Amino acid sequence: MTLFDMTGKVAVITGSTRGIGRAIAERMAEHGAKVVINDRYGTGTAAGIPANISSKENLQHLIDESNRAFGRIDVLVCNAASNPYYGPLGAISDEQFRKILDNNIISNNWLISMVVPQMIARKDGSIIIVSSVGGLKGSTILGAYAISKAADMQLARNLACEYGKHNVRVNCIAPGLIKTDFAKALWDNPENLKASTSRSPLLRIGIPDEIAGAAVFMGSQAGNFMTGQTMVIDGGATIS
Repeated sequence: MTLFDMTGKVAVITGSTRGIGRAIAERMAEHGAKVVINDRYGTGTAAGIPANISSKENLQHLIDESNRAFGRIDVLVCNAASNPYYGPLGAISDEQFRKILDNNIISNNWLISMVVPQMIARKDGSIIIVSSVGGLKGSTILGAYAISKAADMQLARNLACEYGKHNVRVNCIAPGLIKTDFAKALWDNPENLKASTSRSPLLRIGIPDEIAGAAVFMGSQAGNFMTGQTMVIDGGATIS
C-alpha cells in the first residue's frame, strides 16, 4: 500500500459531473476509492446521486443514499458552488448575494454536519472544501464570491479545531484560474486570459486534473497530519 492508496475508502464529491469535481472523482477512483458523484462513473466503484446544494433535504438524501450504497463515508469533498454575479458589490442584488452565501458556505456546513458524526464514531475522516484563491485577495468583479470563499477557509479552520480530537481532518484547496466552464467568464476572452496568466510564474491557466492530486493527498494516508490548512494551487500567482 502506498501513502496515496484510497482502497476501501468511500468519497462523496459534490459538483462532480464536470470540471474540478469530476477530476477529483476520477483520480480518487483511480487510487482505489469508491466515489459518489452526480453521474455514473464505473460499475461497482461509483454511485450517481443527484442533489441540489441549495436544498438541505436534497443534501440529506445524498448522504443517506451514499450510506445505503456503500455503508460509510470516509471522505467528503465540498466542491459545488454558485456565482450568479460578476461586478461591483454595490450593484449585486440581495437575492444574488444570498444565493452565493447560502450555496458556498451554509450548504457546506450542512453537508459536513450530516457526515461528520460517523467519522467521529470511527475516529477517522477527511473533509475537503474546494475554496478559491479569490478568498485571499480583493476583487472588483468577484467580491461576493471571494467573500464566500474566504469564509470557507475559516470554516475549515474552525471545524479542524472542533473535530481534530476525533481524528477528523478538515482542509481547503484554493485553486487559481482553472479552465472550467464555471470560470469561463474569466478565461474565454484572450486578453483577459493573457492579463491573468502574466502575473503567474507558470504563465498559464491550470486544468482541473492539476487540482485533483491535492484532493487525493488530503483524502489519503499521505495527508494524515494535515488539518485546518488551505493549499493554494494557482501557478504561483499569489507569490508574484
